[in-house]
Amino acid sequence: MNRPTLWMEPAAEPQTVESLNRRVAKLERINAALMAHVERTMDQQGGAYSLFQTAIMLEGRVRARTEELTALMHSLERSNEAMQAAKEEAETANRSKTRFLAAASHDLLQPLNAARLSLSALTDLAPGPEAKAVARRVERGLETIEDLIKALIDISKLDAGIVRPVVKPVRLADLVAGIEASFRPFAERKELRLVTRCADLVVETDGVLLQRILQNLVSNAIRYTERGGVLIAARRRDKLCRIDVVDTGCGIPENERALVFEEFFRGGREGDDGGVGLGLGLGLSIVQRTASTLGHAIALHSRTGHGTRLSLTLPLAAQRPDARVTLAPLATALTGARVLAIENDASTAEALQRLLRSWDAEVQVFRDLPGVVAALGAGLARPDVMVIDYHLDNGACGLDVVDYLRRDRGWVTPVILTTADHGADIAARAQATGAELVHKPIKPAQLRSLLAYMLA
Repeated sequence: MNRPTLWMEPAAEPQTVESLNRRVAKLERINAALMAHVERTMDQQGGAYSLFQTAIMLEGRVRARTEELTALMHSLERSNEAMQAAKEEAETANRSKTRFLAAASHDLLQPLNAARLSLSALTDLAPGPEAKAVARRVERGLETIEDLIKALIDISKLDAGIVRPVVKPVRLADLVAGIEASFRPFAERKELRLVTRCADLVVETDGVLLQRILQNLVSNAIRYTERGGVLIAARRRDKLCRIDVVDTGCGIPENERALVFEEFFRGGREGDDGGVGLGLGLGLSIVQRTASTLGHAIALHSRTGHGTRLSLTLPLAAQRPDARVTLAPLATALTGARVLAIENDASTAEALQRLLRSWDAEVQVFRDLPGVVAALGAGLARPDVMVIDYHLDNGACGLDVVDYLRRDRGWVTPVILTTADHGADIAARAQATGAELVHKPIKPAQLRSLLAYMLA
């Protein structure tokens, strides 16, 4: 019977030096591999940490630079705010100055108005030629002061943007004809020709401002022209119109042409004004500002010893203005004419009353509407014409008297409205009322001519 065979473990290899060396070498290889793996892992971790540290350092630098830039921006903002505040303060001061001049124009010109009216009456009463000559010199001085104040007020209003042009179609021939009629006596006094060449053109502009521009240009041309004449010409240039004021005067040297539009510049010589008024060196400055306000281009061409041409370019109107019939004034005496005057300034009222009475008119003067109402109750007769100041005491308006008399009594009487304010709103109210507007200081000759026309 066979017996099962038992599994026997192989006999262990005898521990020889060679086998031990092999095992040691194997373990060293395993250890080296493990160490290499650990080192690679440590290197990777070390690189990430280094990047982390670098990122933190850069973030700190960025934060510091950002804080510096933020501080600089805040400083610039504060500087800009300070500059803006200073600019606004300067602009406010300039507007305040201009508002003061504009608002004070009535008070500035009121004493001159009274002085001129009184002087005119004095001239009529002066017995001898010497006294009349002195009176004329005083009047000339008052006119110069008046022109200077008006010019300064005009410049201030233009600089501050207070002047708002009322642009509409304007028939140029009518406007030029009026200027020619006004300046012809001054040109004839200097034995100069005043010629106009104006086509039947209608321009888009503010008629009042354009008239002031041309008046300044023609006045300058007559003042600085000794022989020859002055030409006012208007020509079509495509869709534009060019108005030239040409003189045969002394001309403007090349080195002065850039200066003629500056304030108080009068060139190297004085001209004989021919009665148009002393040159203040403000006319062309006002011309440039007014033209800029209207958006009209102005150009200067001059030859020394031959003359000067000033050209104004403005747009033609697409439509024609409404036709207006103008009645020719008829001269008439003022003797016995009943004049109702409303004037709150005592000295002006006295001067106006004395002047009107020197023209043989019957004058009743009142300060305000209550005075007129009281006089009506006492039997005040209907006047032939009224001379009324626009600005009265306590904010009252002289046109209130006109409205009251028309509404309560049905008196539609011719009205002359006087004021030192050149505002467009007052001109509009005067036109709506049908009143003739006269700006202070009142020129006696102008007032007398207007009264004669209205009484006719």
